[in-house]
Amino acid sequence: MEESPAGERKKLSPGRHGLSREQVAASQRARLVAAMAEVAAEKGYTAVTVADVLKRAGVSRLTFYQHFSDKADCFGAAYDTATGALLEVVTGTLREETGRWESVERALGAYLDALAAEPVLARLFLVEAYAAGPEFLRRRVALQGSVVGAIADFLGIRTPLGLPACEAMVGAVVSMATNRVVQDDFDGLVALRAPLGLLVRGLARSLDEEEHI
Repeated sequence: MEESPAGERKKLSPGRHGLSREQVAASQRARLVAAMAEVAAEKGYTAVTVADVLKRAGVSRLTFYQHFSDKADCFGAAYDTATGALLEVVTGTLREETGRWESVERALGAYLDALAAEPVLARLFLVEAYAAGPEFLRRRVALQGSVVGAIADFLGIRTPLGLPACEAMVGAVVSMATNRVVQDDFDGLVALRAPLGLLVRGLARSLDEEEHI
């Protein structure tokens, strides 16, 4: 069963349910991951306790420690699931057969749409990672760098200013998105598509001109 921090969770009833031990364990882990994401989004990571997660997931403390060593370990699983989903949205859109800059605009727009559609995922990724400590900030930086690299490779950027320009573009999008999520303005995330388009098209013109100098 795929872990989903914002997905539907279903508690297994006791007794015979026709599932293998591995399927039961996967279901328990997925429920714990989803519960951690939900409770962290509601209370803030620092205020979350293991007991909060157990109550939301409907599992025992013993079950929790069969899957995770502590609260941070469980949060890490939720964070990895969220980042994997977002990365798939961005890179999947980049593979679509459109013009290269149009594809980048669509990919970043899809990122905003995904955040708006999944408030729990958005808050986990953009806000609570800061509260979870330096390790998660480093992971955020690494992920953002991989997105920048994927976009630069997709665009075939070779100029000296190209990679830093892509980094600035992605950083601006993430910063603006974070501001909206902190304010619980999820409609505002979708509204960022228009200024994002201006940003992408302006960068396209600048880098295309640089290539021909």
